[in-house]
Amino acid sequence: MSRASAGEPAVDATAMQAAEWIVRLTADDPAERERARRGFEAWKRADPEHAATAAGMERLLGQLQAVRERSGGHARPARAALTASAAEARPRRRRAGATLALVLALGLPGWLLLRACPPTYLLADLRTAIGDTRVQMLPDGSRISLDTGSAVNLHYDAGQRGIELVRGAIRVEVATDAARPFVVRTPQGSIRALGTRFIVRRDAQATVLTMLESRTTVQAGAEARVVDPGQRVRITGAGIGPAEPVDARGIDNAWTQHRLVADDRPLPEVLDELDRYHPGGIVYDRARTQGIRVSAVLPLDDTPRALQLLVDSFPQLRVRTLTSYLVLVDTSDPS
Repeated sequence: MSRASAGEPAVDATAMQAAEWIVRLTADDPAERERARRGFEAWKRADPEHAATAAGMERLLGQLQAVRERSGGHARPARAALTASAAEARPRRRRAGATLALVLALGLPGWLLLRACPPTYLLADLRTAIGDTRVQMLPDGSRISLDTGSAVNLHYDAGQRGIELVRGAIRVEVATDAARPFVVRTPQGSIRALGTRFIVRRDAQATVLTMLESRTTVQAGAEARVVDPGQRVRITGAGIGPAEPVDARGIDNAWTQHRLVADDRPLPEVLDELDRYHPGGIVYDRARTQGIRVSAVLPLDDTPRALQLLVDSFPQLRVRTLTSYLVLVDTSDPS
């Protein structure tokens, strides 16, 4: 089952742990990579299942690193090769066979790593692991904050400052440069700004823009719209949704303090958000928890504490920690 539903297949908890180690082993910071290496070796020694799962993932990681090394250590040619390979495999009748061949070639652990950490994520210019965040100063003086499990590619040249949001969410503080527009792109559209602050989140089928300061121009297909501060819009394949008013200051403070501010939100939405910060998975029955409404401020950087606060507020909730990675949430009331 998936993290959110009992009816969908899930990534195995051990595979998720191994995937998180793999992400840390490819961090930009050498000291962080060395800490991860020591921790990863200890984790593999702790359980034969850990070692077996890690072996397949390490083979996949080695393949990705080999592609990167052949391009002089740069990720962009490797990403281009992956994009070309994906394009060649697009014919619908060949997709099932290509998928089966990939599973057989990589083995189950490698396939699970592909699901949890796709190559586009592993090869991104900047990224964060589940539960981690990162603040990065960009070459033009702009500042980008990456949320948990997020990744971006940078496209800077003499004519543009471009950010490709590969996964997750970012908060951007744009430095003024009248000669070069600052543009964030996702599959659903683009967001153009000059001297502003905003948050962009990429979901499975949509991009959500929250304006904190100044204005941006959103382009989705032939449609273009200006979004003002204190507004949020959802961008999908169908176009740009209506602007919704939001508390820009409260959202900005919550982001910087790693807090989730829930104002009468359904519990499944709250658990979905906590799940993004929890290595492994928070599994629950959406139907049985849908009727619970939550108004609370919860710590995103301490999911066990956040879940305990929910239990304190809703005694009918039960939280069972099967491992440090897998948590089950249900209700004692069958209704």
